[in-house]
Amino acid sequence: MSTKTERLDPWSIEDVEDYDRLIRVFGIERINDNLLRSLPFLNRYMRRRIVFGHRGLWEIIKAIKENRVYAVMSGIKPTGVFHFGSKITAEQIIYFQQLSPKAIVFYAVADIEAWEDNGIPLKESREIAVDNVADLLALGIDYKRLYVYRQSEEERVLRLSYVFARGLTYNLLEAIYGEKHIGMYMSALVQVADILLPQLEEFGGPKPTIVPVGVDQDPHIRLTRDIARKYSREYGFILPSSVYHKLQKSLTGSGKMSKRDPMSYLTLNDSSKMVELKIKRAFTGGRETAELQRKLGGRPEICVVYQLWLYHVDDDVKVSRVFEECKSGKRICGECKLELIEEINKFLEKHKERKEKFRDLARELLERKKYTLESLKNII
Repeated sequence: MSTKTERLDPWSIEDVEDYDRLIRVFGIERINDNLLRSLPFLNRYMRRRIVFGHRGLWEIIKAIKENRVYAVMSGIKPTGVFHFGSKITAEQIIYFQQLSPKAIVFYAVADIEAWEDNGIPLKESREIAVDNVADLLALGIDYKRLYVYRQSEEERVLRLSYVFARGLTYNLLEAIYGEKHIGMYMSALVQVADILLPQLEEFGGPKPTIVPVGVDQDPHIRLTRDIARKYSREYGFILPSSVYHKLQKSLTGSGKMSKRDPMSYLTLNDSSKMVELKIKRAFTGGRETAELQRKLGGRPEICVVYQLWLYHVDDDVKVSRVFEECKSGKRICGECKLELIEEINKFLEKHKERKEKFRDLARELLERKKYTLESLKNII
């Protein structure tokens, strides 16, 4: 994100360079030690402060301690196979579900946004969504506490978005998102409705809701919290909470990982050969020569390869070793890439095996043949 602008664009492929600045400019609360100590356990994103900020997370912590129902709400556009940036969001959704047996996940297949932003027809996005939900299941979500839906088919979401539209002006939306075509503003309103859906009476009424997203999605959260305030008397909405993770850099080192550039990202369907090709081409923080690197050490803080270690390898000791060996000059980029290729391929091999077992269930969930609203009644 350019330092000249005071706006985040949820649909841009630009990377964010200064997270401290975002905290100052947009009033995001920083994740601190006191907050982390209040959670039952931490995943690697929380431990390593990849999740760096939040809005209202204390409401969720309170619900966990009091054994009350809360919702975990997020969604991903069905524009293609999950890439490793999408994986971060998926694993955060799963983490917040695992924190309490009273947590219910609402997962929106953002097919309206995929159409408006990427031109993906609804019929095409249906099949992509099956693959995406199979990934979510293979990563470990508890499907018995999961409500999956397509935006285009969830009448409650569409109805809410029209209700909320009456209270907004073009000037306000332009101030938040910049100049966009009307369809993009409409898709933003649909996302507001997604976030507030878990609080409708059909789902047990108002409840704390946590939305795990990349920080570039904060404009949607701010708009939703404003609308929740405006309609609190009518619907009883509780302001939704959010947590923000740092964005996964493109493998090229330019911008964030995006489906718009196939060579900029790793996917959960990549073959071992494709993983090898992409990581070998990835941008590093290495020096011009091996000799110079031995002398001066590498720069893991700007290295895409190290970021993959940091974000996607769970072993803290191993990740710490990679960092120290890079900084000291003991580790050379080529060696580091080969070790990472082996690590990523080992994970993907196991993930693909699990995923194939969940394809039928993914389709059943999307077609509302299994674990519908009725099956959640015993929790809500």
